[in-house]
Amino acid sequence: MHAVGTVTGGGLAAPWPSSLHSQLDGFARFGNKGCGRRGDGASKGDGKVSFWGLAQLGISTVIFLLAAMAAKQWGLAPSFAKLLLTLALYTAGNLIMLRLVREFGMSMSFSLSAVIQLVSVNVVALALFGERLNAFQATGMMLAIAAVALITLGPYMQRL
Repeated sequence: MHAVGTVTGGGLAAPWPSSLHSQLDGFARFGNKGCGRRGDGASKGDGKVSFWGLAQLGISTVIFLLAAMAAKQWGLAPSFAKLLLTLALYTAGNLIMLRLVREFGMSMSFSLSAVIQLVSVNVVALALFGERLNAFQATGMMLAIAAVALITLGPYMQRL
């Protein structure tokens, strides 16, 4: 029987053995030299998006877009193969997002990804599947785009 590990900072007992806790901690740091300890909020970047980060964000967006299209196809004509394809695509996209969270932090990564997906999925839904947005939905989309622009430009605007 393994001893139960504790989460640093909060003093709460983790529901997994301490040996698994060390393995999970090692996975969290895999390939991320210079990052802070797991859970301390530290990330490699300074809030600015690098070219490689944008490329990864683009790749994850394409994967999530393909996953959304596979989910729509499954919704129109369900099959086990379409379900497996959808799950595999969403899993691949989320694995890339985990890397982006380590590099840019959770708020920046998920905010950018959410709005980019919001726009791209709606473009596909409107153009390919003939879906429509009402005025309130379109206004919400514009406000979301403006919010992400402010989040993304924040590090650059602080210097002004």
